[in-house]
Amino acid sequence: MTHPSDNRAYFFKIDTTIKKIRNALQKQFNDAAFGLTVDQWVVIDHLFRNPGISQNTLSELTTKDAPTVTRIIDLLCQKGLTERRMADTDRRKFLVYLTEAGEAKHGEVLPVVSAMRRKGWGSLSDEDYHHLVRIMDSIYQNVSE
Repeated sequence: MTHPSDNRAYFFKIDTTIKKIRNALQKQFNDAAFGLTVDQWVVIDHLFRNPGISQNTLSELTTKDAPTVTRIIDLLCQKGLTERRMADTDRRKFLVYLTEAGEAKHGEVLPVVSAMRRKGWGSLSDEDYHHLVRIMDSIYQNVSE
């Protein structure tokens, strides 16, 4: 017996939508000369909301592998936007923070990201949002089992 999802390429639809959003956002970043990639922005945004987290935690939050996060942090450190500090409790562990320049960059970029989110959401309702989150959470859980 065929399952209703067998002929519905919903993964493809999710993937193409994400790519479209990322490409549009990167174009906005380039046009505004922010000097950031979308992946760098994601790291900056997580550090803004979670100052002083480990690179491993940052990897989990961004769903990026550890070497990728290390490269992004290295680049952001070179740009003066982040810094690594040794953890007080474990001298082998580094915690990552935004610098003042990193916090300023977050404030500069956030309005562009917010505008893109609003544009993408268009006239969809709060109820639509709750349905989307419920569906995406269900798919996530189903694939995680």
